Amino acid sequence: MAEVRIPIGPQHPALKEPERFMITVEGETVVDADIKIGHIHRGIEKLAETKTYVQNQYLTERICGICSFTHTTNFCQVTEYVLGTDPPPRGLYLRTLVNELERIHSHLLWLGVAGHEMGFDTLFMYSWDDREIVQDILEHLTGNRVNYAYNCVGGVRRDITDAQKQMIIRGMDALLERMDYYVKVALNEKTILKRTQGVGILTTEDAKRLCAVGPRLRASNVKVDVRKDDPYAAYGELPFEVITSDTLDVHAQVVVRALETVESIKMCKYMMQNLPAGEIRVKVPKKVGPGEATSHTEAPRGEDIHHLRANGTDKPERLKVRAPTLANILNVQHTLKGANIADIPLVVAGIDPCMGCMDRVLIIDKDRETSKVWEKEELRKYSIEWYEGEPHR
Repeated sequence: MAEVRIPIGPQHPALKEPERFMITVEGETVVDADIKIGHIHRGIEKLAETKTYVQNQYLTERICGICSFTHTTNFCQVTEYVLGTDPPPRGLYLRTLVNELERIHSHLLWLGVAGHEMGFDTLFMYSWDDREIVQDILEHLTGNRVNYAYNCVGGVRRDITDAQKQMIIRGMDALLERMDYYVKVALNEKTILKRTQGVGILTTEDAKRLCAVGPRLRASNVKVDVRKDDPYAAYGELPFEVITSDTLDVHAQVVVRALETVESIKMCKYMMQNLPAGEIRVKVPKKVGPGEATSHTEAPRGEDIHHLRANGTDKPERLKVRAPTLANILNVQHTLKGANIADIPLVVAGIDPCMGCMDRVLIIDKDRETSKVWEKEELRKYSIEWYEGEPHR
């Protein structure tokens, strides 16, 4: 049977963000996949070098809309590491609270999107409706439903009242009751089982070899979670289980996310019942002395890494971000092989991809003996010449 190459993207109904997948198929079976990233590169790392540390709190929040808080947590932590500053316990608990609220809304969002991709739109409607509970809580606590502007270097910006604590507990109780339904659906619903079991299999060995992270890694039966393995914020004081599955497929990712949401709800209740008293932040200087540090957090999609180099000014000398989607894109390329054409959107959606926070641009000039950083005007001139030349294929 002849091989046929099918382009999916950069613009395609199955993709929420622009990225290109060149799929090679024999009949209905995928035999190879080539992924080209970089279609939505925004230059945030370079832009961070021109912004102050205060401004970068809000810039890094815009790396990703769904897991924005984990990026500000990383940036604030890595800056605090260089400064040698520790936020007060109450501030760390509140920072952890919003991280877990964000994980709940992210996993419920993914559950709905996965339901939509498999033709189960009732699940999409239900999960997004219940997601409003946590979105309302986030809006009430921070003033925003997305990009909360709640984190700051040295702690958090807003405290919570006893009335807000009770509101959170009531919301978590309501979500916990609803999660009983979603867990049963994930384990028993025929539509989900038929569309996800045996699809997008990633073995434990391949998951380790391809450096998978987050729910994708834990769905391959690897018990790795930054919150447990290298606790940050208040995670070292919280009781919770790291959820794994041994079926290795997309169904395992559904189960892992559903059960992780239950754990996150319990953690939020525990934090409200054991919230320390005291201040929520400490004062820090605007200028950060020379130093270098790395911070990693467990984003809803997996391990997120920020590396900071400070030079004693009020602006970073270098900020490097490794978002979880970049770590997971290799295993998507691997798991697509052998899949059915109809399963491509579901396999891609399995890692909960965020192309905007993943995309990077790397320019290699083979004619130069030494490496060179392109300035803005030089890059602009190159882009004009490239588009005026032979059309890209």
